[in-house]
Order: sequence, then structure tokens, then C-alpha cells
Amino acid sequence: MALSYKARKRWSLLLLVVGLPVYIIVAVTLVGLLERPSFVLELLIYLGLGVVWALPFKFLFKGIGQADPDQK
Repeated sequence: MALSYKARKRWSLLLLVVGLPVYIIVAVTLVGLLERPSFVLELLIYLGLGVVWALPFKFLFKGIGQADPDQK
């Protein structure tokens, strides 16, 4: 089931405005539960979590910055 361009645009906006801040808060809280790692390790953890967050939603963001393909 493919989403329309308009639906993908709405979902991606909702995900960026609501989902990303929630994910950041959860990630910082989880890393904060550990004893403070070194700066480099902490940076690698956050970079890894950022990639893990983005990969499942790649299909949703693909082509959102382009013009609506259904418009003529």
C-alpha cells in the first residue's frame, strides 16, 4: 500500500515535529542512565542512534522536497 505524496508529506512533517524531539529525549535519557562515557564514545552513540532513527523512515522522506509528481 503506497502512500500518496500529500500523505507522505503530512506524515513526515508530523514525524519531524513530534517524533524526532521525543526520540531525542528518550535517547538522551537512556544514555544518561549509563555512567558518563568518554566524549568520543558518546558522540558515536548519538550518531548511531541518529542513523537508527532515520533508516526505518527513509521511504517516507524520499522525494518530499520535490514537486508533487501527481500535479500536471
